[in-house]
Amino acid sequence: SIIRKFKEYGTTVNLPRSGAPRKIGLRARRHLLRKIKNKPMMTRKEIQIDLEASGTKVSERTISRELHDNGIKSFTPRKTPMLSKKHVASRLNFAKEHLEKGNDYWKSVLWSDETKIELFGRNAARHVWRTEGTAYDRKNTIPTVKHGGGSIMVWGCFTSHGTGALHLIDGKMDGAMYRQILEKSLIFSNVSAKQLFRRRKWTFQQDNDPKHTANLTREWFNKKKI
Repeated sequence: SIIRKFKEYGTTVNLPRSGAPRKIGLRARRHLLRKIKNKPMMTRKEIQIDLEASGTKVSERTISRELHDNGIKSFTPRKTPMLSKKHVASRLNFAKEHLEKGNDYWKSVLWSDETKIELFGRNAARHVWRTEGTAYDRKNTIPTVKHGGGSIMVWGCFTSHGTGALHLIDGKMDGAMYRQILEKSLIFSNVSAKQLFRRRKWTFQQDNDPKHTANLTREWFNKKKI
C-alpha cells in the first residue's frame, strides 16, 4: 500500500482526510444504532448517558448528526389503537376478505363507532428516532386505549354520501343505550340512514364490542332489517 500511495501521490506521508474525523468509533456507532432500534423513543440525553456508560463521551449534537448520517431522524410518534394479537389477526382477515370489493360496495357501507374527545388537551409531546417509511412500526407508535377519564364520549356514523347524526353519550353506554342511539340516529334522525342512502341498499358496519353484538342488539337489527 505504501508503494501504491507513492506511485499515486508522490509521497508516503499520510494525506489529510476530507472532513472532520468521526467522534464516534465503529463499536460505539453499532451500540448506538442497536440501542435506538430497540428503544426508539430514547431522548438524546438518555442516549448520551448510555454511551458515556459504555465509554464514549460525545455531545447531543454529535449523536443527532450520527443518527442523521445513518438515515434516522426524529419524528412525532403516530398514535395507534392498542391492539392485541387477536385484534390484529381479525383486522387482517377482514382486509383480506374485502380486498376485491369495488367502489360501489364501499359506497353502500355506513361506518359507525364511539370515540373519546379529550377535555384537557394534548399529552406531553414525545419524539421517536426512526427511518423513513417506519412510522407505523409498533415500536415507533404510542398505543392508545379507546375509552378513559377526563373526556366526553360520542357516537357517530358516516358514509361516502355524508355524515349521520352525532350522539352525545351520557354516562356509561350499555346495550340498551346503544339500541336507543341506533333507533334515534338511524331511523328518526334528520340525517337518517334512509336519507343518506336514498332508499338504496346499504350495510351497517360496527366493531365487535360486546354491546354491539349482544343478542338483543342482533334482534333489533333483524327486526329493522338492517
